[in-house]
Amino acid sequence: MQITYSAEITAIQRTTGFTKPVVALESTIITHGMPYPQNLQVAREVEDVVRDAGAVPATIAILKGNLHVGLDAKQLTDLAQTRDVAKVSRADMAFVMSQGRTGATTVAATMIAAHAAGIEVFATGGIGGVHRGAELNLDISADLRELAMTPVIVVAAGAKAILDIPKTMEVLETYGVPVIVYGQDMMPAFWSSTSDIPAPLRTDSPGEIAAGLRARKALGINGGQLIANPVPKQEEISAEIIGPLIEMALHEASHQKITAKAVTPFLLGRIFELTKGKSLTTNIALVKNNAQLAAEIAKSCYKLANI
Repeated sequence: MQITYSAEITAIQRTTGFTKPVVALESTIITHGMPYPQNLQVAREVEDVVRDAGAVPATIAILKGNLHVGLDAKQLTDLAQTRDVAKVSRADMAFVMSQGRTGATTVAATMIAAHAAGIEVFATGGIGGVHRGAELNLDISADLRELAMTPVIVVAAGAKAILDIPKTMEVLETYGVPVIVYGQDMMPAFWSSTSDIPAPLRTDSPGEIAAGLRARKALGINGGQLIANPVPKQEEISAEIIGPLIEMALHEASHQKITAKAVTPFLLGRIFELTKGKSLTTNIALVKNNAQLAAEIAKSCYKLANI
């Protein structure tokens, strides 16, 4: 896979890897998450969180058919203002590139690109998963299968709360994906810091997460690790508040016959309206929180690789 690197990433490259820890960042939050110029501001802020924590951010996107790992200031600004950007996952990543189009990477596509570039840690908001009603329509995100195949640590605030989280957990277990909750004994639920689902695994140390990935590789086990990092309590929307609003948005999506890739954007947009913008504020807070933890994990991975 041919990759174009930003000057910031190129400056720390060497034949055997990087001279500093690196954190991959997805680009769908820029193109599909919020309007300009807020999307650009948040993208810059998330990158700065990674830098301030002692790592190098690598925002990943497809620009005019070329896979870019790390975007410079102009590329980030241009992407934030570009319309009709493809939302790219494993199934259509190569096709979008072959057509010379611009695409924003989802969790699955970002994992593929990060692994190809030699980046072990990736920060996102929430992963995709099993949609509610999947027993009827088999609507299951490619993110879950990617976690089972690609050896990248994904730091997220759990699966998006609009999904069927118990079924998502079952699929992750079936695929052999370690789900490790950071700092608590219950799974987070994206906008909410906790849920009623027990943590399959728990850690309080970035070093343990890095060591876990090394151990999986030593055993020849494919795939990465999902690190479920709770949104800070002061920024959360409690499950009691957000739950009924999610149900309302789901009912509206069903009534309007919204399906496939259109479901998630519709639900997130409707919940934004129902919470009067609080859902987006919380989303931004959890992405920054995940970037902070991802940087700490990346530093631990870098330390292990250079012992």
